[in-house]
Amino acid sequence: MVGVVACSSVSAIKALWETRIQTVQREEEEKKKRTTKGGATGRLSVGLWEDRAVLARLKQKLQTEDGRLILRIEQEEWKSLPGGLVQFSQVQEWQIHRTGLQKIPHFISNFQNLLVLDLSRNSVTEIPKQIGKLTRLRELLLSYNRVQFVPEELSGCENLERLELAMNRDLNQLPDQLRNLKKLQHLDLSMNAFTFMPDCVVGLPVLEWLDMGGNCLRCLPQDIHRYGKNLWTPPLSSHQPMKTVEMTCFFRMEKLHTLWLQRNELEELPENISRMASLDTLVLSGNRLTDIPPLMEDMSNLRFVNFRDNPLTLDVTLLFKEPKTEDEEDEDDDEDEREMFGREFMQLYIQEARKRAYAVLNMHCVNR
Repeated sequence: MVGVVACSSVSAIKALWETRIQTVQREEEEKKKRTTKGGATGRLSVGLWEDRAVLARLKQKLQTEDGRLILRIEQEEWKSLPGGLVQFSQVQEWQIHRTGLQKIPHFISNFQNLLVLDLSRNSVTEIPKQIGKLTRLRELLLSYNRVQFVPEELSGCENLERLELAMNRDLNQLPDQLRNLKKLQHLDLSMNAFTFMPDCVVGLPVLEWLDMGGNCLRCLPQDIHRYGKNLWTPPLSSHQPMKTVEMTCFFRMEKLHTLWLQRNELEELPENISRMASLDTLVLSGNRLTDIPPLMEDMSNLRFVNFRDNPLTLDVTLLFKEPKTEDEEDEDDDEDEREMFGREFMQLYIQEARKRAYAVLNMHCVNR
């Protein structure tokens, strides 16, 4: 009888401990769940707080100048811009410089009031296709970045007047669709890797200022001033009259007044460059030119030209002007240095080349 009671007591004690162990395990599991849930909620709260803090910082960067709302960030680290920035979609200018910004956010298309997008001196590697949605954009400034590709969608910025892509190093081509930028007047493509002048650039109808200095240009388009089709269609047979076809011809770059081509690899200039009637500034220093087209002598509107540091065939030197006072010398040194290879130099060179050509021709005639 005693053995039975003892055995029953052990079983009861064992069952009691098992129940307690299960209870403790359940409590621990519920505690872990509460901790995990609380942690997620905590992280969410922290993330929300951080977003609000970032937006508060950005709000402090908003300024109003000349009636325009401007987002201005200078020399602060912003490798990316938060999505919450769309809350300030009424902004008309972005002025973000030296921040290390790596990409233009895709939500840029939400800024329909944007007139100026200036992200110069950052680390931007690409231009998103959404940029084409900014139909009111007038200025896109992306010089001193790392852009390697320009999307054709940029042609959708129908009111773009100024485009700067200088010093992007590896940029070497543009989409042909950019010729549709009918209002583009100012284009800076200097210090990149272009080996030829893109046809879309030559086709820009109202372009006034172009800088392609510091590239690898080897030649310029022979028809840089115009484009045309055949004047007539040959007859099908000798009995059929010739059919005259109206010439499709329009002048390209007819409004261009300033052209920078310094520090390239140009070896010659097309004769047709003399037909660019509006051109008044032409910089050609630091190329491989060996001659100057004679027709350039008739470019009456050309006020400034520079042929310095070119291996020209003829050794031509301008006569020195009358001595100047010390004050005048200090002020005019730079101007004189430019003029040594400027318009007067060009005219003298062409005249000297013509004289030598006549001399050679006369010598041939005498020898006959």
